[in-house]
Amino acid sequence: MQNAETVLGVLRERGRRGLPCDELYRQLFNPQLYLLAYGRIYSNQGAMTPGATPETVDGMSLGKVERIIDAMRHERYRFHPARRIYIPKRNGKLRPLGLPTWSDKLVGEVIRLLLEAFYEPQFSDRSHGYRPGRGCHTALREIAHTWTGTAWFIEADISDCFGSLDHQVMLSTLAEKIHDNRFLRLLRNMFQAGYLEDWVYNVTLSGVPQGGVASPIFSNIYLHRLDRFVETVLIPQYNRGKRRARNPAYLELAAALARARRRGDRSQARQLRQRMRSIPSADPHDLGYRRLRYCRYADDTLLGFTGPKAEAEDITQRLAQFLREDLTLELSQDKTLITHARTGAARFLGYEITVQHNDRQLTRGQRHVNGHIALRVPPSVIKAKCAPYRERGKPARRTQIINCDDYHIVATYGAEYRGIVQYYLHAGDVYRLHRLRWVMQTSLLTTLASKHRSTVTKIAAKHKAKITTPLGLRTCYQAIIERAGRTPLVARFGGIPLTRHKSAIIADRAPTGLPHPRKELITRLLKGRCELCQQPGHMQVHHVRKLADLNPNGTAPPRWATLMTRRHRKTLVVCADCHDHIHTGQPTAHLTA
Repeated sequence: MQNAETVLGVLRERGRRGLPCDELYRQLFNPQLYLLAYGRIYSNQGAMTPGATPETVDGMSLGKVERIIDAMRHERYRFHPARRIYIPKRNGKLRPLGLPTWSDKLVGEVIRLLLEAFYEPQFSDRSHGYRPGRGCHTALREIAHTWTGTAWFIEADISDCFGSLDHQVMLSTLAEKIHDNRFLRLLRNMFQAGYLEDWVYNVTLSGVPQGGVASPIFSNIYLHRLDRFVETVLIPQYNRGKRRARNPAYLELAAALARARRRGDRSQARQLRQRMRSIPSADPHDLGYRRLRYCRYADDTLLGFTGPKAEAEDITQRLAQFLREDLTLELSQDKTLITHARTGAARFLGYEITVQHNDRQLTRGQRHVNGHIALRVPPSVIKAKCAPYRERGKPARRTQIINCDDYHIVATYGAEYRGIVQYYLHAGDVYRLHRLRWVMQTSLLTTLASKHRSTVTKIAAKHKAKITTPLGLRTCYQAIIERAGRTPLVARFGGIPLTRHKSAIIADRAPTGLPHPRKELITRLLKGRCELCQQPGHMQVHHVRKLADLNPNGTAPPRWATLMTRRHRKTLVVCADCHDHIHTGQPTAHLTA
């Protein structure tokens, strides 16, 4: 039996060399892959949410892995229909979300590991969504650093992308590289498993499983054809010239400036230099220069074009035609926009993206600002982020968490504020989040003051602290829980300098150890010894959503709950008898002996 990392390493090498894969289904017989997949998804919140059956991650065991492998070996494994629920979207509509069973999630993660290892080396560098080492910040960094001089932004929005992926197109795309009919049949069964809505079965005629762990890799494989079309057809066709031609009017002024300097006429030289700064040095209407740039994050696509608007409209039409004829997808007529880069702003990944122009701002005697990309925080985002902490237009207390302790309240506000600020640190006007900081800070202090029946001034004086940051001292608010003989727990709100960070938070670094290190839970499971009664045998893993659920009423918890609390673990490896005892509350024979 091959190690899971060895299997994935071989697939990565085949993908890097562009070789086909013809024995992928046999890898589904490897229990090491299932243990690796289990270690990666067991801590997800959805792992404890049942799908069409009551099965969840609770009770996971090596025996369950063996039963799945046996069904795979005889091609008897069938995916259950996902239980469908709806979650609200920003525009007030509802987004369908599927809840697969635990076994389907586990198999889906194994499939995702195999497909990601094989396809990741083949994906485009301009694709940033759902990929290791990439994300929103890498996409924004690429745009900010390489899209200088863009004249038009093309926002291409695909209507219901994940729900409209054609199954036949998907399977034919997979069949180009995967020459394994058993594996392709398994994927066809996954796509056509259907869903239950109000416990009524519905057939899935298109789209990838909503909420499935393998859906992101399927969408990237599907939309990789779009990446190839843009990179191999549109970009070579619309790119022209190495650089813009020089502006004749600018060259005439430069020659006149040189003559004035030779004559020693400083007054005329100063006037000519000011006139030169008012016109572009390169010809903005150069017919021999065009540039088309492209970036995609999942189904959000942005193109930047340097050239006339008529050609930008032609690019949009060709993109829509390719999506319709080759991928059976449609561009949204309302959300697909062509925006002038200097006078307008494109919305991409929650940012406003525009091109700067200022003839008066000089850097080392040159107009370095002109043509450079600017990332901004949309005013609508600041307003929307402030809304949950306001009531009747003013910062208000949050009654949902007012009964929690100070540490939990400060930690909740701190985590929410930190997530928003760190996401927008690439924006040149990140200082605008001072408004959000004030609103959240006032809401935090009001919540604490209401809890303790005190005043905001007294609460602020109690929790205020100074911390050291790379840009000097900053004021924050913190709550501390002292622990005897251990480092105290500190919850902190604020203290983040609202200054732009040009470099992405995701930094490339040399890999240390295995790309997928074995989880501590897997090591405990493989020991084969019950952590409650210390008896050897076939173990099962007991899971809980959170440790706070173990003692909800303040009563004395049972021994197994005390053990989980002391270890600070939401999992406990136990034998079948002890697991029955945990769920029924009836002690077994060897626990009462």
